[in-house]
Amino acid sequence: MARQYVCKALAALLLLGVAAVSTSKGLKGKEHQRVSWIPSQFSQKERVTMKETLKAFPTVFRTSFIQHEVVGEYSHLLTVRGSDPRLQPYMLLSHIDVVPAPDQGWEVPPFSGLERDGFIYGRGTLDNKNAVMAILQALELLLIRNYIPRRSFYIALGHDEEVLGAGGAQKISALLQARGVQLAFIVDEGGFILDDLVPSFTKPFAMVSVSEKGALTLMLQVNMTPGHSAAPPKETSIGILAAAVSRLEQTPMPNMFGSGPLAMTLQQLASEFPFPTNIVMNNLWLFGPFVRRALERSPLTNAVVRTTTAVTMFRAGVKENVIPPVAQATVNFRIHPAQTVQEVLELVKNIVADDRVQFHVLDTFDPLPVSPSDDQALGYQLIRQTLQSVFPEVNIVVPGICIGMTDSRHYSNLTTGIYRFNPVYLQPRDFRGLHGINEKISVQGYETQVKFIFEFIQNADADQRPVPHLHEL
Repeated sequence: MARQYVCKALAALLLLGVAAVSTSKGLKGKEHQRVSWIPSQFSQKERVTMKETLKAFPTVFRTSFIQHEVVGEYSHLLTVRGSDPRLQPYMLLSHIDVVPAPDQGWEVPPFSGLERDGFIYGRGTLDNKNAVMAILQALELLLIRNYIPRRSFYIALGHDEEVLGAGGAQKISALLQARGVQLAFIVDEGGFILDDLVPSFTKPFAMVSVSEKGALTLMLQVNMTPGHSAAPPKETSIGILAAAVSRLEQTPMPNMFGSGPLAMTLQQLASEFPFPTNIVMNNLWLFGPFVRRALERSPLTNAVVRTTTAVTMFRAGVKENVIPPVAQATVNFRIHPAQTVQEVLELVKNIVADDRVQFHVLDTFDPLPVSPSDDQALGYQLIRQTLQSVFPEVNIVVPGICIGMTDSRHYSNLTTGIYRFNPVYLQPRDFRGLHGINEKISVQGYETQVKFIFEFIQNADADQRPVPHLHEL
């Protein structure tokens, strides 16, 4: 298949939830050329092109110093060779696939990509095709301005992140490891510019996730001799399992307030709260128990302070007059960085406390280590530097926890600096669109995301580490 076709197919099919496949070896094109800083000012024609999803990225795929590979049949790896091999490379990460999106409840068809009232609607507009398109668009805009980065970098676009990434990200990681690649840092999805998320906190702030919760998926099963419903036993398999599941829901995992990245987050935000909340937040040694309970009230903040428990599937029964021989429930736990899979598994067994309930481990992943966020952390400081330029109104940047799972966990063998951040404003109501209905991104928000990556790539070429932030918290 010709590379030109792949370019167009990739751009078009990303919005349709399909990944493109390529077998071409690549075309020669641009040569290395050093240029000065390029302002992130785009013409009206270029801004219109950003919204036209059928537009290809021809310059990206015909440039001689960019190598394009298809990994695991559907994932894409682009290697952008910089002019200075002494600089350690980094990676921009995203994923092409999305979760299902039934038509019911959507204001527009979920895979239409229609624009309405200044917003682009569609599954993946926030998770995470916006990043896929913005990365390629920003690189395209740089290349047509004859730009060549000094620092090499990789672009990895996985095709199966929503189903754990074994066929995409995991294979890309193994491929790079076999080639001896070590990365300075990785930037993936997982954090946002949060607005009106915290009560009484009126300023928007950027949360860059420096760690990611782990996961444990269990299948609870109860077996029983089947029989006729006319002479039922005292308890059926469904009743026994329902009671076990109810105990899990009624007995949440321990509140880990004060442990992990949240302690750093609150420490840096404390003085930014208005009076008298700032007094409370600056004296957690005294008011910690009150803050702990307050954070439990919202599902979003509760997910930050503890391992969460979610019963997601229940299977039982074959006929209305038959005592079911087996009942199964699937429970998904998202594990706080201060805990391990084994600790959570022991807690679950103690809570259920019923020998009739069997536990089958379906999937596990321990929380990832906390990436550095000090003044020497190149990736974190580059995000901060670019934020100050593109979002001058956002002068608060804090480390945080990613409560979901991302492809970045497969790359911990390549770097200790993994930063999860999408340069997009998010308010509490916007979270409903993530894996929900009417997922959307504003046209302005997408354009600004392109601008962020456009400047970030250039900032990564600096001769020295970014200047530490001057904002005093």
